[in-house]
Amino acid sequence: MKVFLAGTSARIYFEEIFESPYVLESFAYFDERQKKQFQTAKMFLLDSGAFTFMNGSKDGKVDFDSYLERYIKFINKNDIKYFFELDIDSVVGYDKVKEYRRILERKTGRRCIPGWHKSRGLDDFIQTAKKYDYMAIGGIVTREIKRSEYDNFIPLLKIAHHYGCKVHGLGFTNTKLLHKYKFDSVDSTSWISGSRFATAHKFNGRNIEAVRHMDKRRIEDYNILDRHNIREWIKFQHFADCYL
Repeated sequence: MKVFLAGTSARIYFEEIFESPYVLESFAYFDERQKKQFQTAKMFLLDSGAFTFMNGSKDGKVDFDSYLERYIKFINKNDIKYFFELDIDSVVGYDKVKEYRRILERKTGRRCIPGWHKSRGLDDFIQTAKKYDYMAIGGIVTREIKRSEYDNFIPLLKIAHHYGCKVHGLGFTNTKLLHKYKFDSVDSTSWISGSRFATAHKFNGRNIEAVRHMDKRRIEDYNILDRHNIREWIKFQHFADCYL
């Protein structure tokens, strides 16, 4: 299983970032300094960042057509091989999402990674798995898919793998549950949550665990904590790559 570190633009000044074998970044947050990751990472995933773009609109007006064109231009200019569609069903409707998908694939000359949501239904999941060799399951972070529904991942993954399609779990960060739900890849921003919640992380040989909650008032340099945490997460990346 490939575990991608997401949100690396927040700490791009750390040299440890460039030791991460799997990196996911949002187009909306992309920092030019991250281009080095195109060479240092074994695999780089680009998220469209469409929701971030929408939420950043001051007047509530969002020109997704223009945003899509900029996304396409960036993909082509930087020869990005793996990139997600604009899975903004709840904003523009699924028909429009599919239209954007067609434009994206036509103008890049490559297939994107569709981001399946529960609202699209099981039949759409099956058809996507038949057509694509890589897809994603969204709605985990937003709790569209509730914790009590996680066991549904098992039959969904079996269906996708039956058709030779790999599945990425968007924002699936529970390292213990990754032993149960056999995604082909997942991504997490949890590695930067340590400084946010004053928590040190440790790779214990199987999972990432929070080993110490500290008093924020006593932490003089959050960079030290973040550097420690990213090194532990990179250990987990290598473990997952071999054993999950």
